[in-house]
Amino acid sequence: MVTRVPPPSAQPRSRMRILLASGAAALALAAGSIVPGMPLGAAPQQAQAADNGKTTLTVAVAQSVDSLSPFLAQRLMSTSVHRLMYDFLTNYDPKDNHTVPGLATKWEPSADKLTWTYTIRSNSKWSDGQQTTAEDAAWTFNKMMTDEGAATANGSFVANFKKVTAPSPEKLVIELKQPQATMAALDVPIVPKHVWEKVGDFSKFNNDTKFPIVGNGPYILTDYKVDQYVKLKANKSFWRGAPKFDELVFKTYKDQDAAVAALRKGEVSFVAGAPALTPAQAASLKGDKNIKVNEGPGRRFFALATNPGAQTKDGKKFGDGNKALLDQKVRQALFLSIDRKTIIDKVFQGHAVEGQGYIPPRFSDYFWQPSDSQKLSYDPDRAAKLLDQAGYKLKGDQRVGKDGKPLDLRILCHATDPNDKAIGKYLKEWWGKLGIGLKVDCRDDVSVPWYAGEYDLAFDGWSVNPDPDFVLGIHTCAALPAKAKESAATDNFICDKTYDELYKKQLAEYDPAKRADIVKQMESWMYDSGYMNIIAYPNAVEAYRTDQIKSITTMPEAAGNIYGQDGYWSWWSAVPAAADGKNGSAADSGGSSTGVVIGILVAVVVVAGGGFLLARRRRSTAEERE
Repeated sequence: MVTRVPPPSAQPRSRMRILLASGAAALALAAGSIVPGMPLGAAPQQAQAADNGKTTLTVAVAQSVDSLSPFLAQRLMSTSVHRLMYDFLTNYDPKDNHTVPGLATKWEPSADKLTWTYTIRSNSKWSDGQQTTAEDAAWTFNKMMTDEGAATANGSFVANFKKVTAPSPEKLVIELKQPQATMAALDVPIVPKHVWEKVGDFSKFNNDTKFPIVGNGPYILTDYKVDQYVKLKANKSFWRGAPKFDELVFKTYKDQDAAVAALRKGEVSFVAGAPALTPAQAASLKGDKNIKVNEGPGRRFFALATNPGAQTKDGKKFGDGNKALLDQKVRQALFLSIDRKTIIDKVFQGHAVEGQGYIPPRFSDYFWQPSDSQKLSYDPDRAAKLLDQAGYKLKGDQRVGKDGKPLDLRILCHATDPNDKAIGKYLKEWWGKLGIGLKVDCRDDVSVPWYAGEYDLAFDGWSVNPDPDFVLGIHTCAALPAKAKESAATDNFICDKTYDELYKKQLAEYDPAKRADIVKQMESWMYDSGYMNIIAYPNAVEAYRTDQIKSITTMPEAAGNIYGQDGYWSWWSAVPAAADGKNGSAADSGGSSTGVVIGILVAVVVVAGGGFLLARRRRSTAEERE
């Protein structure tokens, strides 16, 4: 599951889908080894014990839920909720991201690594009382293998599966077509067969009509209202131990200044930002009594994506992307005229690292940097020469193509993300000096023009998990939509044979160092192509009330994020300020021995009116896929 920022999180994905934790993860592969009673429309005044003794943790977030179906969801908000609702075969240790048991207690490959056998734990039950078995996992994977709708979000994980069976309640067997290095990093929520086999059209079912929703994760989803809240209660029977907060509420705030004000008043316990707090918001909270601002290297990248020509899997072209962007020289010229340092200093105000390769530096094994001769550093003169070579000469103060038309571009911008708007102003100025016109098109929902291919450029970004497969797979030809304007796994319609071959090679490579080298070749190709320009790696900047949350651990533990982790650790292990924290810890559960991770989120969306939940994945703020 991965998660995305603008288009399909990515996420992952998740959903938003993600990076294998270095050598340790690869070795693991081979070794196998709201206060109660308060109306939800109103903000709870304190995330603390109510009269009945229950504790509620409220988390303010900016992003909406795109779908409560794990087969469709891509946004970070949605995939974070799914990690709470459903167990995965494996999980990532909160201390260092190495693979640890989840629903599966162990996993073993055959000698040729084409058959993987998972032992499914016997102490996991669905919230309706039925036993969780290997048959649930087999059914989940088989449905994704045979139903295009069910493969919408996470289909890339099963594309190489040949056969999946459950010989017994505690044994799951997956047969592969080719070796697959992600078998201990299948970021797919396992759903209850007896519930989901009744679903008809998976491409339209959003899992939002009957509550509580049956799950086997640390929390059970009990109520939901579009763009307002997601409400969950602790699963007292969760095999790893019950969460310490009795209730968890994600409340949506489109106005992040209002969310920060709610934190200051004690109406919410945690604020994540959109997807992070702005420098001004963070600065305003520092020094406030009972409020702690957390900042660490983030999981995501902030990028500029070009429309390479929207197309379906069978090659049918659609959309109205500017044909000038089909020329690599034009794409590179645009990126040569972006001053990343200014963006880091002026927009992020130092709360980010200058962008280079596709994978953030937090994942050191896969982090890639261009050589000096390869770098597309800020160089307006070189950009002007490339535009001249591409046939876009200056005529007065405007670039004009051979057809006599001026070079005017559009860029999709997320209306809820202040970074998009601020950077859009800089791009308009920088590109204007080159003679290129730019319209910054800010929308609450950019999914409609994005999936229709009706854009030229877009602000893009994904949260990256410990295995890189998902975020790499969204740029393959296989990720393209089957029909024009349909939701699909693709990020922005990239399809290239060279890239596809490298993708297949990395997926089949079990040696960690060799696989990392192939991934870096893919990043190098992506950089040179000019399809994706990684502008920055934003820090995770978030805040919580210490008088409501007693203990929280970041992921990774040394310095990391609280919101949007690679697992359910933060929500599962957060300790109420009034509690003594005697519930289970990561140490007793197979996780990190350093103790539990983090506090709880409040998904805050204060938006008037309901609206229906789109069956297709939609792009929203800057954290789409998990």
